[in-house]
Amino acid sequence: MAFVEFIPGGTVPKRAGPADGGHPAYGRLGVMADGSWYDADIDHVIISEAQIREKTAELAKQVSADYADVDDGLLLVCVLKGAVMFMADFARALGRSGPPAELEFMAVSSYGQGTTSSGVVRILKDLDRDIAGRHVVVVEDIVDSGLTLSWLLRYLESRSAASVEVVALFRKPDAVKVPVPVKYVGFDIPTEFVVGYGLDFGERYREVPYVGVLKPEVYARA
Repeated sequence: MAFVEFIPGGTVPKRAGPADGGHPAYGRLGVMADGSWYDADIDHVIISEAQIREKTAELAKQVSADYADVDDGLLLVCVLKGAVMFMADFARALGRSGPPAELEFMAVSSYGQGTTSSGVVRILKDLDRDIAGRHVVVVEDIVDSGLTLSWLLRYLESRSAASVEVVALFRKPDAVKVPVPVKYVGFDIPTEFVVGYGLDFGERYREVPYVGVLKPEVYARA
C-alpha cells in the first residue's frame, strides 16, 4: 500500500513527448498531448493513469494468491457508479491468473449530488442473484467516511455469503468515521474531494483517466 504525494506544480503537468520518455500521443499521465476538455478544470493530479494500472495489477495478484484454492470462483460485487472503471480493469487483471470470477453490481448511495456523505444509505440497485455460500469480494473505488461500506458489508454478510472482503483502489484514512475492514487497499490519499477514474463531481469527470483535484472555481460555478 502506498501513500500518494501530490505531483508538484499545482497544475496538470506539461505533456511529455518521446524526448521526455513519454508516448508521442500521450503525456506522462496518460492525457492526450493536444489536451482534453477537462484539463482546464483540474488543479493538480494525485495519481497518474500509469500508477493506477500498476496498482490494479498488483491488487489482482494479491487476491488471486489468497483465493487460489476456491473451487467455485469468486463473486465480484461492484459498487456503482464510481467503481465501474476499477471493476473492469481489476476483473481483467484477475482473469489473467484466476480464480474464475463472476460479476455482480450494486448501487448504494449516501452522497446525492454533493461532495460529502449524508450517512443515510439507500439501495438504488440490489444484487440479481443469491450469494449464499459464495466468496464475495466487494470492489470499491474509494473508502471515505466508511459509513456506506460498513452498512454494505453487514448487508452482504446477512445474506449468508461464505466470506466477504473488500478491495478498494483509494482510501482517505483521515476521513474515516467508522472502522471498516478493508483487506486490499491500493492508495491512501489526502482528505480532498477527488475526481477521475470513475469518481465524479455532479456526474462529470468519471472518464478522466487519472485522479485529480478540481480547481476551486469549478465548485463555485456548479
